[in-house]
Amino acid sequence: MKKIDIDRISISPKSTLKQAMQAINRGGLGVVFIIDENEKLKNLFTDGDIRRSLLKGYGLRSPVSVIESIEPIVAKTNTSLSEISKMFNDKIKIIPVVNDSNKIIDIRFNDRIEHIPVANPYFDENEIELLNECIVTGWVSSGGPFVTKFENMVAKHTGTKYAISCSSGTSGLHLALLANNIGPGDEVIVPTLTFIATANAVSYTGAKPVFVDSDINTWNIDPKLIKKSITSKTKAIIAVHLYGLPADMDSINQIAKKHNLLVIEDASEAQGAKYKNKMVGTLADVAVFSFFGNKIITTGEGGMVVTNDKDLAEKCRIYRDHGMTMERRYWHKVLGYNYRMTNMQAALGVAQMPKIEKIIKRKKQIANEYKKLLSSYKGIIFPYEDGLTENIFWLYTILIDENISGINVLNLMKKMQFEKIDTRPIFPPIHTQPIYNKKKKLPVAEKIYSMGLTLPSSYKLQTKDIQKICNLILNT
Repeated sequence: MKKIDIDRISISPKSTLKQAMQAINRGGLGVVFIIDENEKLKNLFTDGDIRRSLLKGYGLRSPVSVIESIEPIVAKTNTSLSEISKMFNDKIKIIPVVNDSNKIIDIRFNDRIEHIPVANPYFDENEIELLNECIVTGWVSSGGPFVTKFENMVAKHTGTKYAISCSSGTSGLHLALLANNIGPGDEVIVPTLTFIATANAVSYTGAKPVFVDSDINTWNIDPKLIKKSITSKTKAIIAVHLYGLPADMDSINQIAKKHNLLVIEDASEAQGAKYKNKMVGTLADVAVFSFFGNKIITTGEGGMVVTNDKDLAEKCRIYRDHGMTMERRYWHKVLGYNYRMTNMQAALGVAQMPKIEKIIKRKKQIANEYKKLLSSYKGIIFPYEDGLTENIFWLYTILIDENISGINVLNLMKKMQFEKIDTRPIFPPIHTQPIYNKKKKLPVAEKIYSMGLTLPSSYKLQTKDIQKICNLILNT
Protein backbone atom coordinates (compact mmCIF):
# COMPACT_ATOMS: atom_id res chain seq x y z
CA MET A 1 0.00 0.00 0.00
CA LYS A 2 1.52 3.27 -1.08
CA LYS A 3 1.97 5.74 1.73
CA ILE A 4 -0.07 8.87 1.08
CA ASP A 5 1.55 12.23 1.92
CA ILE A 6 -1.44 13.92 3.52
CA ASP A 7 0.31 17.31 3.72
CA ARG A 8 0.60 17.42 -0.08
CA ILE A 9 -3.17 17.24 -0.50
CA SER A 10 -4.11 19.52 2.39
CA ILE A 11 -4.71 23.27 2.26
CA SER A 12 -5.92 25.94 4.67
CA PRO A 13 -9.51 27.30 4.75
CA LYS A 14 -8.15 30.58 3.28
CA SER A 15 -6.86 28.91 0.12
CA THR A 16 -8.29 29.56 -3.33
CA LEU A 17 -10.01 27.21 -5.76
CA LYS A 18 -6.82 27.28 -7.84
CA GLN A 19 -4.76 26.10 -4.87
CA ALA A 20 -7.33 23.40 -4.22
CA MET A 21 -6.99 22.20 -7.81
CA GLN A 22 -3.22 22.19 -7.51
CA ALA A 23 -3.43 20.06 -4.35
CA ILE A 24 -5.76 17.63 -6.12
CA ASN A 25 -3.31 17.36 -8.99
CA ARG A 26 -0.42 16.73 -6.60
CA GLY A 27 -2.21 13.90 -4.83
CA GLY A 28 -3.82 12.27 -7.82
CA LEU A 29 -6.68 11.09 -5.61
CA GLY A 30 -9.35 13.54 -6.75
CA VAL A 31 -9.68 15.13 -3.31
CA VAL A 32 -8.29 17.94 -1.20
CA PHE A 33 -8.47 18.27 2.58
CA ILE A 34 -9.19 21.58 4.27
CA ILE A 35 -7.07 21.74 7.44
CA ASP A 36 -7.07 24.56 10.02
CA GLU A 37 -4.08 25.98 11.87
CA ASN A 38 -4.37 23.25 14.51
CA GLU A 39 -4.18 20.55 11.80
CA LYS A 40 -7.83 19.64 12.37
CA LEU A 41 -9.87 18.44 9.41
CA LYS A 42 -12.54 21.02 8.52
CA ASN A 43 -13.72 19.71 5.19
CA LEU A 44 -13.05 17.55 2.16
CA PHE A 45 -13.65 18.64 -1.41
CA THR A 46 -13.46 16.70 -4.66
CA ASP A 47 -12.48 17.87 -8.12
CA GLY A 48 -16.20 17.65 -8.93
CA ASP A 49 -17.01 20.14 -6.16
CA ILE A 50 -14.55 22.59 -7.65
CA ARG A 51 -15.89 22.15 -11.20
CA ARG A 52 -19.41 22.83 -10.00
CA SER A 53 -18.22 26.01 -8.24
CA LEU A 54 -16.55 27.24 -11.42
CA LEU A 55 -19.74 26.53 -13.40
CA LYS A 56 -21.64 28.70 -10.92
CA GLY A 57 -19.43 31.63 -11.91
CA TYR A 58 -16.76 31.60 -9.25
CA GLY A 59 -13.20 32.20 -10.40
CA LEU A 60 -9.92 30.41 -9.64
CA ARG A 61 -9.04 33.15 -7.15
CA SER A 62 -12.25 32.60 -5.20
CA PRO A 63 -11.77 31.13 -1.70
CA VAL A 64 -12.66 27.50 -1.14
CA SER A 65 -15.30 28.71 1.29
CA VAL A 66 -17.57 29.37 -1.72
CA ILE A 67 -17.93 25.61 -2.21
CA GLU A 68 -21.16 24.29 -0.77
CA SER A 69 -20.07 22.70 2.49
CA ILE A 70 -21.13 19.21 3.53
CA GLU A 71 -19.79 17.59 6.67
CA PRO A 72 -17.21 15.01 5.54
CA ILE A 73 -17.61 11.32 6.29
CA VAL A 74 -14.70 10.23 8.49
CA ALA A 75 -13.58 7.14 10.33
CA LYS A 76 -12.00 7.05 13.76
CA THR A 77 -8.82 5.15 14.56
CA ASN A 78 -10.86 2.44 16.29
CA THR A 79 -13.39 2.07 13.48
CA SER A 80 -13.31 -1.50 12.20
CA LEU A 81 -12.55 -2.29 8.59
CA SER A 82 -16.02 -3.76 8.11
CA GLU A 83 -17.61 -0.53 9.38
CA ILE A 84 -15.43 1.53 7.07
CA SER A 85 -16.45 -0.65 4.12
CA LYS A 86 -20.10 0.18 4.81
CA MET A 87 -19.37 3.92 4.55
CA PHE A 88 -18.45 3.71 0.89
CA ASN A 89 -21.05 4.25 -1.82
CA ASP A 90 -21.28 5.55 -5.37
CA LYS A 91 -20.45 9.09 -4.22
CA ILE A 92 -18.13 8.45 -1.28
CA LYS A 93 -14.91 6.91 -2.54
CA ILE A 94 -12.44 8.25 0.01
CA ILE A 95 -12.66 8.27 3.80
CA PRO A 96 -10.08 10.01 6.01
CA VAL A 97 -9.19 8.32 9.29
CA VAL A 98 -8.91 10.84 12.14
CA ASN A 99 -7.78 10.65 15.76
CA ASP A 100 -9.56 12.11 18.78
CA SER A 101 -8.22 15.57 17.86
CA ASN A 102 -9.76 15.27 14.38
CA LYS A 103 -6.30 15.16 12.81
CA ILE A 104 -5.97 12.97 9.72
CA ILE A 105 -3.66 10.03 10.28
CA ASP A 106 -4.55 7.88 7.27
CA ILE A 107 -6.87 7.58 4.29
CA ARG A 108 -9.12 4.72 3.17
CA PHE A 109 -10.54 4.26 -0.27
CA ASN A 110 -12.01 1.32 -2.10
CA ASP A 111 -9.35 0.48 -4.63
CA ARG A 112 -6.52 1.06 -2.15
CA ILE A 113 -7.61 -1.52 0.42
CA GLU A 114 -6.54 -4.83 -1.05
CA HIS A 115 -7.13 -8.01 0.89
CA ILE A 116 -4.05 -10.15 1.45
CA PRO A 117 -5.09 -13.72 2.35
CA VAL A 118 -3.08 -16.18 4.41
CA ALA A 119 -3.30 -18.65 1.55
CA ASN A 120 -5.11 -19.15 -1.73
CA PRO A 121 -4.81 -21.69 -4.54
CA TYR A 122 -2.75 -21.26 -7.68
CA PHE A 123 -5.00 -22.05 -10.66
CA ASP A 124 -4.66 -21.38 -14.39
CA GLU A 125 -6.23 -22.57 -17.63
CA ASN A 126 -5.11 -26.17 -17.05
CA GLU A 127 -7.55 -26.66 -14.19
CA ILE A 128 -10.37 -25.18 -16.26
CA GLU A 129 -9.57 -27.45 -19.20
CA LEU A 130 -9.55 -30.65 -17.14
CA LEU A 131 -12.67 -29.73 -15.19
CA ASN A 132 -14.42 -29.02 -18.48
CA GLU A 133 -13.37 -32.47 -19.70
CA CYS A 134 -15.07 -34.03 -16.65
CA ILE A 135 -18.29 -32.17 -17.40
CA VAL A 136 -18.26 -32.94 -21.12
CA THR A 137 -17.58 -36.65 -20.58
CA GLY A 138 -19.93 -36.96 -17.62
CA TRP A 139 -17.23 -38.39 -15.32
CA VAL A 140 -17.95 -36.17 -12.31
CA SER A 141 -18.27 -38.64 -9.41
CA SER A 142 -15.79 -41.06 -7.83
CA GLY A 143 -15.32 -43.06 -11.01
CA GLY A 144 -13.20 -41.65 -13.81
CA PRO A 145 -9.72 -41.66 -15.30
CA PHE A 146 -8.39 -38.65 -13.38
CA VAL A 147 -8.68 -40.44 -10.02
CA THR A 148 -6.22 -43.17 -11.03
CA LYS A 149 -3.99 -40.71 -12.84
CA PHE A 150 -3.78 -38.44 -9.81
CA GLU A 151 -3.00 -41.38 -7.52
CA ASN A 152 -0.19 -42.46 -9.83
CA MET A 153 1.23 -38.93 -9.98
CA VAL A 154 1.32 -38.58 -6.20
CA ALA A 155 2.86 -42.04 -5.74
CA LYS A 156 5.57 -41.25 -8.29
CA HIS A 157 6.36 -37.84 -6.81
CA THR A 158 6.48 -39.23 -3.29
CA GLY A 159 8.40 -42.36 -4.19
CA THR A 160 5.87 -44.86 -2.82
CA LYS A 161 4.31 -47.88 -4.49
CA TYR A 162 0.70 -47.18 -3.64
CA ALA A 163 -1.46 -44.08 -3.33
CA ILE A 164 -5.10 -44.21 -2.29
CA SER A 165 -7.15 -41.08 -2.91
CA CYS A 166 -9.80 -40.07 -0.41
CA SER A 167 -12.13 -37.23 0.50
CA SER A 168 -9.81 -35.39 2.92
CA GLY A 169 -6.63 -35.63 4.93
CA THR A 170 -8.77 -36.44 7.96
CA SER A 171 -10.44 -39.38 6.23
CA GLY A 172 -6.98 -40.50 5.09
CA LEU A 173 -5.79 -40.66 8.70
CA HIS A 174 -8.94 -42.57 9.66
CA LEU A 175 -8.34 -45.07 6.85
CA ALA A 176 -4.71 -45.57 7.85
CA LEU A 177 -5.75 -46.33 11.42
CA LEU A 178 -8.60 -48.63 10.42
CA ALA A 179 -6.40 -50.56 8.01
CA ASN A 180 -4.00 -51.21 10.90
CA ASN A 181 -6.79 -52.47 13.18
CA ILE A 182 -6.63 -49.54 15.60
CA GLY A 183 -9.81 -49.49 17.68
CA PRO A 184 -11.45 -49.35 21.11
CA GLY A 185 -9.07 -49.96 23.97
CA ASP A 186 -6.04 -48.81 21.99
CA GLU A 187 -3.99 -45.66 22.52
CA VAL A 188 -2.36 -43.57 19.81
CA ILE A 189 0.30 -40.97 20.59
CA VAL A 190 -0.23 -37.64 18.85
CA PRO A 191 1.32 -34.19 19.21
CA THR A 192 -0.87 -31.74 21.05
CA LEU A 193 0.31 -28.91 18.78
CA THR A 194 -1.46 -29.66 15.52
CA PHE A 195 -4.82 -29.19 13.85
CA ILE A 196 -7.49 -31.10 15.74
CA ALA A 197 -8.17 -33.49 12.83
CA THR A 198 -5.14 -35.56 13.85
CA ALA A 199 -6.73 -36.42 17.19
CA ASN A 200 -10.25 -36.67 15.78
CA ALA A 201 -9.22 -39.41 13.36
CA VAL A 202 -8.00 -41.46 16.32
CA SER A 203 -11.25 -40.88 18.18
CA TYR A 204 -13.29 -42.01 15.16
CA THR A 205 -11.85 -45.50 15.62
CA GLY A 206 -12.77 -45.62 19.30
CA ALA A 207 -9.12 -45.45 20.31
CA LYS A 208 -7.76 -42.82 22.69
CA PRO A 209 -5.43 -40.03 21.55
CA VAL A 210 -2.60 -39.47 24.01
CA PHE A 211 -1.17 -35.97 23.76
CA VAL A 212 2.56 -35.25 23.85
CA ASP A 213 4.26 -31.87 24.19
CA SER A 214 6.38 -30.13 21.55
CA ASP A 215 10.07 -29.66 21.00
CA ILE A 216 10.81 -25.99 21.70
CA ASN A 217 12.92 -25.61 18.56
CA THR A 218 11.02 -27.51 15.88
CA TRP A 219 7.51 -27.16 17.42
CA ASN A 220 6.96 -30.78 16.35
CA ILE A 221 6.34 -33.65 18.75
CA ASP A 222 9.21 -34.12 21.21
CA PRO A 223 10.61 -37.68 20.81
CA LYS A 224 12.05 -37.61 24.33
CA LEU A 225 8.53 -37.28 25.74
CA ILE A 226 7.04 -40.00 23.55
CA LYS A 227 8.80 -42.67 25.59
CA LYS A 228 7.13 -41.46 28.80
CA SER A 229 3.67 -41.75 27.20
CA ILE A 230 3.92 -45.35 26.01
CA THR A 231 1.75 -47.88 27.86
CA SER A 232 0.67 -51.45 27.24
CA LYS A 233 -2.28 -50.02 25.28
CA THR A 234 -0.17 -47.91 22.90
CA LYS A 235 -0.45 -49.14 19.32
CA ALA A 236 0.74 -46.25 17.15
CA ILE A 237 2.44 -42.86 16.91
CA ILE A 238 1.24 -40.15 14.55
CA ALA A 239 4.07 -37.79 13.62
CA VAL A 240 2.86 -34.46 12.26
CA HIS A 241 5.15 -32.38 10.04
CA LEU A 242 3.92 -29.07 11.40
CA TYR A 243 3.73 -26.11 9.00
CA GLY A 244 5.92 -27.95 6.49
CA LEU A 245 8.83 -28.95 8.74
CA PRO A 246 9.42 -32.74 8.99
CA ALA A 247 9.42 -34.21 12.49
CA ASP A 248 12.45 -36.03 13.91
CA MET A 249 11.59 -39.29 12.18
CA ASP A 250 14.77 -41.20 13.01
CA SER A 251 14.14 -40.83 16.74
CA ILE A 252 10.44 -41.56 16.38
CA ASN A 253 11.04 -44.68 14.29
CA GLN A 254 13.66 -45.96 16.73
CA ILE A 255 11.20 -45.66 19.59
CA ALA A 256 8.44 -47.29 17.55
CA LYS A 257 10.65 -50.21 16.54
CA LYS A 258 11.69 -50.84 20.14
CA HIS A 259 8.08 -50.97 21.29
CA ASN A 260 6.61 -52.57 18.15
CA LEU A 261 4.44 -49.56 17.30
CA LEU A 262 2.94 -48.40 14.03
CA VAL A 263 4.11 -44.98 12.76
CA ILE A 264 1.87 -42.77 10.66
CA GLU A 265 3.10 -39.58 9.03
CA ASP A 266 0.53 -36.80 9.04
CA ALA A 267 2.13 -34.99 6.12
CA SER A 268 -0.95 -32.90 5.40
CA GLU A 269 1.06 -29.68 5.62
CA ALA A 270 4.32 -30.91 4.16
CA GLN A 271 3.88 -32.45 0.73
CA GLY A 272 7.24 -32.16 -1.02
CA ALA A 273 9.30 -31.61 2.16
CA LYS A 274 12.34 -33.80 2.82
CA TYR A 275 13.99 -35.30 5.88
CA LYS A 276 17.66 -36.16 5.39
CA ASN A 277 17.11 -36.19 1.62
CA LYS A 278 14.12 -38.53 1.94
CA MET A 279 10.70 -37.38 0.83
CA VAL A 280 8.02 -37.15 3.49
CA GLY A 281 5.52 -39.91 2.89
CA THR A 282 8.29 -42.49 2.79
CA LEU A 283 9.47 -42.10 6.38
CA ALA A 284 6.99 -44.40 8.14
CA ASP A 285 4.65 -47.35 7.65
CA VAL A 286 2.02 -45.14 6.05
CA ALA A 287 1.53 -41.43 5.38
CA VAL A 288 -1.31 -39.06 4.61
CA PHE A 289 -1.50 -35.87 2.53
CA SER A 290 -4.21 -33.23 2.46
CA PHE A 291 -5.36 -31.27 -0.59
CA PHE A 292 -7.54 -28.72 1.20
CA GLY A 293 -7.73 -25.31 -0.48
CA ASN A 294 -4.82 -23.84 1.48
CA LYS A 295 -2.42 -26.76 1.06
CA ILE A 296 0.64 -26.96 -1.23
CA ILE A 297 -1.55 -28.30 -4.02
CA THR A 298 -5.32 -28.50 -3.80
CA THR A 299 -8.32 -30.41 -5.03
CA GLY A 300 -10.66 -28.19 -3.01
CA GLU A 301 -11.15 -30.95 -0.47
CA GLY A 302 -9.28 -34.24 -0.70
CA GLY A 303 -6.55 -36.42 0.67
CA MET A 304 -4.20 -39.28 -0.16
CA VAL A 305 -2.86 -42.26 1.76
CA VAL A 306 0.57 -43.44 0.55
CA THR A 307 2.38 -46.63 1.51
CA ASN A 308 4.66 -49.38 0.23
CA ASP A 309 2.53 -52.05 1.88
CA LYS A 310 0.24 -53.75 -0.65
CA ASP A 311 -2.08 -55.32 1.93
CA LEU A 312 -2.42 -52.01 3.76
CA ALA A 313 -3.26 -50.23 0.50
CA GLU A 314 -5.96 -52.76 -0.35
CA LYS A 315 -7.52 -52.43 3.10
CA CYS A 316 -7.60 -48.64 2.76
CA ARG A 317 -9.40 -48.95 -0.59
CA ILE A 318 -11.99 -51.31 0.88
CA TYR A 319 -12.71 -49.11 3.90
CA ARG A 320 -12.83 -46.06 1.63
CA ASP A 321 -15.39 -47.68 -0.74
CA HIS A 322 -18.16 -48.50 1.76
CA GLY A 323 -16.34 -51.66 2.84
CA MET A 324 -17.12 -53.29 -0.50
CA THR A 325 -14.91 -56.22 -1.49
CA MET A 326 -12.75 -55.84 -4.55
CA GLU A 327 -13.86 -59.22 -5.97
CA ARG A 328 -17.64 -58.78 -5.84
CA ARG A 329 -19.67 -55.62 -6.41
CA TYR A 330 -22.03 -54.54 -3.61
CA TRP A 331 -20.63 -57.21 -1.26
CA HIS A 332 -19.56 -55.85 2.12
CA LYS A 333 -17.56 -57.78 4.72
CA VAL A 334 -16.58 -54.81 6.92
CA LEU A 335 -18.12 -51.52 7.99
CA GLY A 336 -16.85 -49.07 5.39
CA TYR A 337 -17.12 -45.38 4.63
CA ASN A 338 -17.80 -43.15 1.67
CA TYR A 339 -14.39 -41.51 1.64
CA ARG A 340 -13.92 -41.43 -2.11
CA MET A 341 -12.46 -38.58 -4.15
CA THR A 342 -14.45 -37.42 -7.16
CA ASN A 343 -13.09 -37.35 -10.70
CA MET A 344 -13.55 -33.57 -10.70
CA GLN A 345 -11.41 -33.18 -7.59
CA ALA A 346 -8.81 -35.51 -9.06
CA ALA A 347 -8.81 -33.45 -12.27
CA LEU A 348 -7.75 -30.44 -10.20
CA GLY A 349 -5.02 -32.57 -8.65
CA VAL A 350 -3.74 -33.70 -12.04
CA ALA A 351 -3.54 -30.07 -13.14
CA GLN A 352 -1.86 -29.06 -9.86
CA MET A 353 0.84 -31.73 -9.59
CA PRO A 354 3.12 -30.35 -12.34
CA LYS A 355 3.24 -27.07 -10.39
CA ILE A 356 4.26 -28.50 -7.03
CA GLU A 357 8.00 -27.78 -7.29
CA LYS A 358 7.30 -24.28 -8.58
CA ILE A 359 4.95 -23.64 -5.65
CA ILE A 360 7.45 -24.97 -3.11
CA LYS A 361 10.21 -22.84 -4.61
CA ARG A 362 8.06 -19.75 -4.18
CA LYS A 363 7.18 -20.75 -0.60
CA LYS A 364 10.87 -20.86 0.22
CA GLN A 365 11.44 -17.48 -1.42
CA ILE A 366 8.63 -15.98 0.66
CA ALA A 367 10.18 -17.45 3.82
CA ASN A 368 13.56 -15.95 2.95
CA GLU A 369 12.04 -12.53 2.27
CA TYR A 370 10.20 -12.51 5.59
CA LYS A 371 13.28 -13.59 7.50
CA LYS A 372 15.50 -11.05 5.79
CA LEU A 373 13.16 -8.16 6.56
CA LEU A 374 12.43 -9.20 10.15
CA SER A 375 15.81 -10.62 11.18
CA SER A 376 17.00 -7.44 12.85
CA TYR A 377 13.94 -7.20 15.09
CA LYS A 378 14.53 -8.60 18.56
CA GLY A 379 11.97 -10.97 19.98
CA ILE A 380 10.97 -12.72 16.75
CA ILE A 381 11.69 -16.45 16.50
CA PHE A 382 11.76 -17.95 13.01
CA PRO A 383 10.90 -21.48 11.81
CA TYR A 384 13.58 -24.03 12.62
CA GLU A 385 16.23 -24.83 10.02
CA ASP A 386 19.12 -27.24 10.58
CA GLY A 387 20.29 -28.29 7.11
CA LEU A 388 19.08 -31.86 7.63
CA THR A 389 15.41 -31.19 6.98
CA GLU A 390 13.91 -29.35 4.05
CA ASN A 391 11.12 -27.14 5.29
CA ILE A 392 8.62 -26.20 2.58
CA PHE A 393 7.14 -23.40 4.75
CA TRP A 394 3.52 -24.34 4.02
CA LEU A 395 2.32 -21.35 6.05
CA TYR A 396 5.05 -19.01 7.24
CA THR A 397 4.71 -18.90 11.01
CA ILE A 398 6.78 -16.98 13.53
CA LEU A 399 6.86 -16.65 17.30
CA ILE A 400 6.88 -13.21 18.89
CA ASP A 401 8.20 -12.87 22.43
CA GLU A 402 6.25 -9.95 23.87
CA ASN A 403 8.69 -9.56 26.76
CA ILE A 404 11.48 -8.76 24.30
CA SER A 405 9.64 -7.21 21.35
CA GLY A 406 6.88 -5.41 23.21
CA ILE A 407 4.44 -6.75 20.60
CA ASN A 408 1.23 -8.40 21.72
CA VAL A 409 0.28 -10.98 19.10
CA LEU A 410 -3.48 -10.50 19.42
CA ASN A 411 -3.18 -6.73 19.08
CA LEU A 412 -0.92 -7.18 16.05
CA MET A 413 -3.48 -9.48 14.44
CA LYS A 414 -6.17 -6.82 14.96
CA LYS A 415 -3.88 -4.24 13.37
CA MET A 416 -3.32 -6.55 10.42
CA GLN A 417 -7.05 -7.14 10.09
CA PHE A 418 -7.64 -3.38 9.95
CA GLU A 419 -5.23 -3.26 7.01
CA LYS A 420 -7.06 -6.19 5.38
CA ILE A 421 -4.16 -8.56 5.99
CA ASP A 422 -5.24 -12.05 6.91
CA THR A 423 -3.31 -13.76 9.70
CA ARG A 424 -3.83 -16.82 11.89
CA PRO A 425 -2.79 -17.92 15.35
CA ILE A 426 -0.89 -21.17 15.71
CA PHE A 427 -3.22 -24.13 16.25
CA PRO A 428 -4.39 -24.18 19.89
CA PRO A 429 -2.95 -27.25 21.64
CA ILE A 430 -5.51 -30.03 21.38
CA HIS A 431 -5.29 -30.94 25.06
CA THR A 432 -6.75 -27.49 25.85
CA GLN A 433 -9.72 -27.87 23.48
CA PRO A 434 -13.14 -28.34 25.16
CA ILE A 435 -13.70 -31.73 23.54
CA TYR A 436 -10.33 -33.07 24.72
CA ASN A 437 -9.63 -30.89 27.76
CA LYS A 438 -7.33 -33.04 29.88
CA LYS A 439 -6.69 -30.38 32.52
CA LYS A 440 -2.99 -31.01 32.34
CA LYS A 441 -0.04 -28.84 31.40
CA LEU A 442 2.00 -29.30 28.26
CA PRO A 443 3.96 -26.08 28.73
CA VAL A 444 6.04 -25.94 25.56
CA ALA A 445 3.07 -26.23 23.20
CA GLU A 446 1.11 -23.74 25.29
CA LYS A 447 4.01 -21.28 25.13
CA ILE A 448 4.40 -21.69 21.37
CA TYR A 449 0.68 -21.14 20.89
CA SER A 450 0.71 -17.94 22.96
CA MET A 451 3.51 -16.51 20.84
CA GLY A 452 2.56 -17.81 17.40
CA LEU A 453 1.52 -15.84 14.35
CA THR A 454 0.93 -17.22 10.85
CA LEU A 455 1.57 -14.68 8.09
CA PRO A 456 0.27 -14.58 4.50
CA SER A 457 2.05 -17.29 2.52
CA SER A 458 0.27 -17.60 -0.83
CA TYR A 459 2.14 -18.46 -4.00
CA LYS A 460 0.84 -15.19 -5.46
CA LEU A 461 2.08 -13.09 -2.54
CA GLN A 462 4.20 -10.27 -3.92
CA THR A 463 7.35 -8.75 -2.47
CA LYS A 464 5.55 -5.44 -1.92
CA ASP A 465 2.95 -7.28 0.16
CA ILE A 466 5.67 -8.87 2.30
CA GLN A 467 7.29 -5.47 2.77
CA LYS A 468 3.97 -4.00 3.85
CA ILE A 469 3.38 -6.81 6.33
CA CYS A 470 6.87 -6.55 7.78
CA ASN A 471 6.64 -2.78 8.07
CA LEU A 472 3.46 -3.15 10.09
CA ILE A 473 5.21 -5.56 12.43
CA LEU A 474 8.32 -3.41 12.73
CA ASN A 475 6.28 -0.28 13.39
CA THR A 476 4.02 -1.85 16.02
